[in-house]
Amino acid sequence: MAGEGDVRLLGTGVSSFAVRVRMALYLKGVSYEYLEQDLFDKGGLLLASNPVHKKVPVLIHAGRPVCESLAIVEYVDEVWADGASLLPADPYGRAVARFWAAYVDDKLSPAWIGILRAASEEDRAEKLDAALAVVGPMEDALAQCSGGKDYFAGDSVGYLDIALGCNLFWFEALREMFGVTVIDAGRTPRLAAWAQRFVQTEAAKKAAPSMKSMVDCAGKLRSMWAASAAAAAK
Repeated sequence: MAGEGDVRLLGTGVSSFAVRVRMALYLKGVSYEYLEQDLFDKGGLLLASNPVHKKVPVLIHAGRPVCESLAIVEYVDEVWADGASLLPADPYGRAVARFWAAYVDDKLSPAWIGILRAASEEDRAEKLDAALAVVGPMEDALAQCSGGKDYFAGDSVGYLDIALGCNLFWFEALREMFGVTVIDAGRTPRLAAWAQRFVQTEAAKKAAPSMKSMVDCAGKLRSMWAASAAAAAK
């Protein structure tokens, strides 16, 4: 186990990607120093540590930065190899888990952000339909990966669980703000039951952002997007 001086995490409390890494560090028992970043006024350490994308999360281990949340999770899993692995043991299982984790980031994350960005109720309804279509295949993925057990990884939380689970807090924020349901028990009952179990795990509870922080951040983002759209329309 690394001491606090060995590992630092640059993140924001509301970032689903930073939440993902915090859950991985918790599950692997890694002690670390957490450094909250202001994405509306990015600091020098973040810009120096991730000069390409200039975004969180960044894990700094022994002075060396690791960027991109899925890469960080795999790095954490390999470096702190004691205990259960987050990734499946067999190569095929790892490949499947990586495929669906990439699907979450490439398809699902933009879909729920589209709901947040929607400028009208009609637009939001269309974006919700698109998000539900993206969520649908995850129902079968859960059945395939879990083997009928509680989590994608089987009996306990693993790589794909946290890859998807880090988004659940924002799904709840969307429900709170707009009354929309991204994981619908009527459409995807297995996935809905998994989500209820996942948010009750200690890893999820330790990393969960507050509802107020998400709503406040959403307000800032929506104002920024509206201003950009107005400027582009001129």
